[in-house]
Amino acid sequence: MNTLVPIDWYYPLYLNLSFFLALFTFFHALILDLDDKKNLVYINFIGYLLLFFLIIHIGQRPISARFGDTTNYYKSYLAYANGAPINDANDYGWHIFMKAMASITSIHTFFTVCAVIYIFPMYRISKLYFKEYWFYAFFMFIISFSFWTYGVNGMRNGAACSLFLWGVTYQRNKVVMSLFFLIAVLFHKTTLLPIFAFIATSYFNNPKVYFKIWLLCIPLSLTLGTVWVSLFANLGFGGDDRLAGYLTSQAEAGTFSQTGFRWDFLFHSTFAVFAGWYFVLKKKFVDQIYFQLLNTYLICNGFWILVINANYSNRFAYLSWFMMAIVIIYPLLKERFFINQHLMIGKVMVLYFSFTYFMYYFFWG
Repeated sequence: MNTLVPIDWYYPLYLNLSFFLALFTFFHALILDLDDKKNLVYINFIGYLLLFFLIIHIGQRPISARFGDTTNYYKSYLAYANGAPINDANDYGWHIFMKAMASITSIHTFFTVCAVIYIFPMYRISKLYFKEYWFYAFFMFIISFSFWTYGVNGMRNGAACSLFLWGVTYQRNKVVMSLFFLIAVLFHKTTLLPIFAFIATSYFNNPKVYFKIWLLCIPLSLTLGTVWVSLFANLGFGGDDRLAGYLTSQAEAGTFSQTGFRWDFLFHSTFAVFAGWYFVLKKKFVDQIYFQLLNTYLICNGFWILVINANYSNRFAYLSWFMMAIVIIYPLLKERFFINQHLMIGKVMVLYFSFTYFMYYFFWG
């Protein structure tokens, strides 16, 4: 367990370190070209250092209610370590994983392994798609608004969505990809949504159509919001009463500070939508892998917009938000659009992180 960092500084340390690196990388972009050898040495060194730091920082965190459901995971882990049976039929794979780990190792080793499962796929997909420029995509992942929450609070959901990303990296090997998708569903059934969306884009992958569907979801939610919530709840999304409960149950104090139509979070969601529109429709960027990632995001985010009035709609928001970073940065690392592309990448990172920083220090703080 990390006892060097006071618990009050645990999240601010991550946040302000990210703030420093975002600014430092931006100033780096002012003086060096993207493919300059000095820049490549810098981004690879900082990238691996950040990867190691975040796994340890998140994995070795203290057991505290400051980290949301960390205390609940701890209680379940202790119960399994003392021989408790698996009674929860939901997300059975996660409970098998937890019980197996509880029989051989400590809670902080378990948390560290979970941190690897959560963070490593972000590195892997960045490295696979962007080679020596992987740092920029990885950094976008870890400065995302939802990154910290689903590393320490919604651990099971965060791990499942990262397993989905891991599966996507094996797109050419359908057997391995399907295995990762299956494990993701066994960890958290809500990943059925991005999995089905990703499969759908394999058969129909036209961004123009998905943009129109996404836009249509906004007036449909504004005019028929409660209808969609009731409809999806009655359908038992994912075949799981607990998931339907996310749509209909009353939010507990402190879990979601505001309910109703979340214009602030819709604004946040449009970052990726605008990026996709700009590069695909305005700049005519053509890349079938990017189309699939973008369209999967649009489907999942559109679903969230329809149920945005639900008390626990944040559970479904993450099913698109975890892809936001790669949707925004992908074209900038694949094709040159600007005279000083490196500087534009730096600006995008700073602007993207500004939402996370602002929400903590000015909105919540």
